[in-house]
Amino acid sequence: MQQAPGGRQTDGTNDSSHAEEEEDAPMATTSSSATATTATTEPMMTGGFVNITSLPYIPDEEDLPYEEDVLRNPYSLKSWWRFIEFKQHCPPRVINLTFERALRELPGSYKIWFMYLRTRVQQVRGKCITDKAYDIVNNTFERALVFMHKMPRIWVEYIKFLIEQKKITRTRRTCDRALRSLPILQHTTIWKIYIKWVKEINVPLTIVRVYKRYLKLEPESVEDYIDYLEQEGFFNEAAVRLSQIVEDDKFVSQKGKSKHQMWMQLCALISKHPKEITSLKVEPIIRNGIRKFTDEVGRLWVSLAQYYVRLAHFEKARDIFEEGMDSVTTVRDFSMIWDSYTKFEDRLLTARINSSPQEVAEDPEDLEEKNADFELRVARYENLVARQPLLISGVLLRQNPHNVYQWHKRAKIYKSMDNIKKMVKTYSKALATVDPQKATGKPHLLWAAFARFYAKRGDHDSACTIFEKGIQQKFKYVDDLASLWCDYIEMEIRHQNYDVARKLCQRATTSPRNAAVAVKAGHGTQDGDNSVHKWLFKSIKLWLLYADLEESFGTFQSTKAVYEKILDLRIATPQVILNFAAFLEEHKYFEEGFKAFERGVNLFHFPHALPIWLTYLTKFVERYRGQKLERARDLFEQVLEKVPAKDAKIFYIMYAALEEEFGLARHAMAVYDRATRAVHDDDKYKMYLFYIARAGEYFGIMKTREIYQRAVDSLPDKYVKEMCLRFANMERRLGEIDRARAIYTHVSQYCDPRLDPKFWETWREFEVQHGNSDTFREMLRVRRSVQALYNTQVNFAAIELAAQDQIAQTEKRSAATPMEQLEREAKQADAAEAPKPTTETEPAAPRHNLQFVSATSTSSSNASNPEAVDLEDDNKS
Repeated sequence: MQQAPGGRQTDGTNDSSHAEEEEDAPMATTSSSATATTATTEPMMTGGFVNITSLPYIPDEEDLPYEEDVLRNPYSLKSWWRFIEFKQHCPPRVINLTFERALRELPGSYKIWFMYLRTRVQQVRGKCITDKAYDIVNNTFERALVFMHKMPRIWVEYIKFLIEQKKITRTRRTCDRALRSLPILQHTTIWKIYIKWVKEINVPLTIVRVYKRYLKLEPESVEDYIDYLEQEGFFNEAAVRLSQIVEDDKFVSQKGKSKHQMWMQLCALISKHPKEITSLKVEPIIRNGIRKFTDEVGRLWVSLAQYYVRLAHFEKARDIFEEGMDSVTTVRDFSMIWDSYTKFEDRLLTARINSSPQEVAEDPEDLEEKNADFELRVARYENLVARQPLLISGVLLRQNPHNVYQWHKRAKIYKSMDNIKKMVKTYSKALATVDPQKATGKPHLLWAAFARFYAKRGDHDSACTIFEKGIQQKFKYVDDLASLWCDYIEMEIRHQNYDVARKLCQRATTSPRNAAVAVKAGHGTQDGDNSVHKWLFKSIKLWLLYADLEESFGTFQSTKAVYEKILDLRIATPQVILNFAAFLEEHKYFEEGFKAFERGVNLFHFPHALPIWLTYLTKFVERYRGQKLERARDLFEQVLEKVPAKDAKIFYIMYAALEEEFGLARHAMAVYDRATRAVHDDDKYKMYLFYIARAGEYFGIMKTREIYQRAVDSLPDKYVKEMCLRFANMERRLGEIDRARAIYTHVSQYCDPRLDPKFWETWREFEVQHGNSDTFREMLRVRRSVQALYNTQVNFAAIELAAQDQIAQTEKRSAATPMEQLEREAKQADAAEAPKPTTETEPAAPRHNLQFVSATSTSSSNASNPEAVDLEDDNKS
């Protein structure tokens, strides 16, 4: 609470309390600080208030009650307020006089002062700002501030009124007075108006000085100040302020900017205006940003280079560009620096070319020097463009120094440039840098490529030295080490050092002493040093190369020993077994080859053993034919015990072919009979066809009838129709018409007339050729019954689905009225009773649901069957 002149208590922090009814207080003498002066048209003032006796005012009769009230209670706010409200529609002179009388008695009343000032401001609206009435209102505000100098609302209204009058100096001084008079907590209200006004008047020095004072109260608003400084060209001050908030870790941007964005703003500012900014050291600031923000390194390097470019320090700018390209680790940053660098060089060349025509009349020596300078610039630009692949390669290698592919690519670039020394240095650096445990790609290829480089140039000893160093490395995978050994051996083969190559193979495949205690058959790294070397002797890649080398340049015994060692280590593949057996067969060791097959089938299970068994059985039968029939039968029995159903078909056919050619026909039939039960369901149909064909060939067509019957009973539904048609054709050829008709009747259960019209056409032709009217009518009756059966099953399925949908919809409509539910149920019942159309895409019914329908029950279905035959019409005709 503030003690106002006149002895009244006023609230200096909140204007809302002044709108409440004020208590009566004794009249206070006016303050000697009143500085307002009245205009010549105003009544004479006494002690800061209007001299009431000098005013020619005569009260009306209607005013008498209010006059009496204020005379009885001169210090009552209610009495004066009722009097003022009564006078609101009177002329301005009268209402102003009433306000002055009230304020003479109650000079500390905020409510009366505020209403009075609002009224005086409204009275001058629409007048020219040079009118003397504005000065009178200004004086009234000054008088009010003698008592209301702690009321921010009065100051705000006064400042806005002065702003409308375009009084710049007086407005500025009034704002300063308001800030000096009001408490610090209420300064924000004044500053908002003050800052907005100084921006509108656009006096730069005034704005800067006001902003500096404002930032002492609201340092968070420094961003607006920086934006204004940039807009008006005060770049040095803007950079200083921006660097301060960037270095302040506690600063939080009111505009939502991050530290990164403010750093980018600072770098852009100091790089674009290097001559104006003299208070900061630019290069250390940008380099600090490069260390802090790794995701914007490219932009920061470009900003630093552009700073020197604008200062015309071109050589320094080139050094910055080169340093940036040699230090960035992403292609994106490199592209930004590269584009800026090339544009910089291009602009320099363009400027030099444009200045050449003006130098024709100069001294020849100067022209020669400038031409040399121009050629130097062109050469520098061409060199920059030529180095782009190398620079990009360097970026990628800095990003991942263990990238094998990028090292190869870098070496190829130097090779294309015919720079052999750089190529050798690249390979040497790559081998020293790449860690095989962290490598991206296959690190052994670096060793192999470096060795091949020396081998192609005739330096065999250096190539061998590189290979020897490479095979001692700690690779991550056994396959990498094995591949390097293979490259080493193949190099010796290319140089026709076959004995050396065989010794290398023997050296690589020799098992270490501690292999017996190592983890069994582990590929990849194991615990301990040089762990991949412990498992190198089990690399199938090396053993296959060793076997090929021995086959080409070794003896039979050495080659056989290699293959047997592969089998002993249990690292053989099915192809190794086949190769070993073929090698033995080539050297006429047939029984040894069959032993190799036996070892192979014991090592592998199906499906991997499938090619071994096929080759084994084929070779055995070709070799011995019928001489060792029992042994061949034992082999077939062994494979049939192990083979899965999906792979059994070929073995049963081979077994049956063996019995047909060298054994007994009844044994072959027994094999076929076993096959029809053992093979996969998808192969049974073809196996039955084999069985039927062979049975008919050896025992006559009558023998096949039993096979047909068993096939119809055991085959899957999708093959029954074809088998029954074959069965019926066989009976038809034998003249067994009734048996054929019974077969047609049986298979009709699987043939929907809409989906299998071909079957029904075949049966119709059969009845036309071999039947009579009764059998033909029976065929038609069966057809109608089958179609009715399929229609009924489809309708039942459709009704069940409709019922499920109805339940779901009922749950969703639980909030519906009872009448609406009854109407929906009636509609659904009508829809369920209506016949459902059928489509040709409906699946055939399963076998266990099929059954014949009596002839009497099919009469009602004639209306829905377009192919029905009217028997009565047929009889009449």
